[in-house]
Amino acid sequence: MNASIPIPNLPWQDRPSSSRDIVWRYSDNPIVTKANIPYANTIFNSAVVYRNGHFEGVFRCDDREMQQKLYLGSSENGIDWTLSDQPLTLYNTDGTPAGQACGYDPRVCLIDGRYIVTWCAQYHGPTIGVAWSEDFRTFYRLENAFLPFNRNGVLFPRKINGKYCMLSRPSDNGHTPFGDIFLSQSPDLEHWGCHRYVMGACGGWSWTKIGAGPIPIETNEGWLLFYHGVATSCSGMIYSMGGALLDLEKPWQVRARCKPYLLHPEEGYERVGDVPNVVFPCAALCDGNTGRLAIYYGAADTVVALAFAHLDEVVDYILQHAE
Repeated sequence: MNASIPIPNLPWQDRPSSSRDIVWRYSDNPIVTKANIPYANTIFNSAVVYRNGHFEGVFRCDDREMQQKLYLGSSENGIDWTLSDQPLTLYNTDGTPAGQACGYDPRVCLIDGRYIVTWCAQYHGPTIGVAWSEDFRTFYRLENAFLPFNRNGVLFPRKINGKYCMLSRPSDNGHTPFGDIFLSQSPDLEHWGCHRYVMGACGGWSWTKIGAGPIPIETNEGWLLFYHGVATSCSGMIYSMGGALLDLEKPWQVRARCKPYLLHPEEGYERVGDVPNVVFPCAALCDGNTGRLAIYYGAADTVVALAFAHLDEVVDYILQHAE
């Protein structure tokens, strides 16, 4: 998304007077639970966009067979959501049905008048599925972006030097105990190449692996990238959210990367769930008039939660606490 787009009804809650956090949580979290879809087991790691004065989303739902599928949702205020009770159906570019959108961890990017959904699909292992829509109702599936194994496909909201750009994390076929972020480029969203290393796992809260989160936000200091970082403890993996600034015209070059995390599992809904100790950001909306940020994230692989920040504060914090 572009930080210059006004979102007058962006969901917002002021930072508590007792808090000095750069990113703070919505007091009524979580905002989406399994109660939003009949027979769901969990709903989490979902993507939100602003469209025609209201909010639309693509939600990850794991059903009671533990099948992973994508569902559409809508909201007038970005907090109270109505979700379809049927999985998203995809179509081939010739209009023939292409089946349900099976997979997980979607992102949604508005670029060139189309809403592009990327998600972790299955093709002999996890890879990046791609589909587009002009009306957020009918979605046309393109070819998978990469060979397996790959996760966390995140598009930039404009072409850079005439090419689409996507961040991803090459992985393995399991619960990957490693992973760095790479960038790939394409003339048409189907043929991807010119791969570049962006940044890797490092010490502290992100020493096991990292992955791109929401669609990057364009700022004067570079592309603001929220990402998840993972540390492995004696009780399992811990997912936190960090921030970095990438060069505007060479986005594989990191201008600054914040050493402290921005959000870490603390609340009960982040610590207890199907996968404990997870904060997993998938969408960030910015009101161009105020610089207010609403960040949507999955918590404990069980629910969708919401956090807030000021764009200028986040950028300044990353620059002041860069590695």
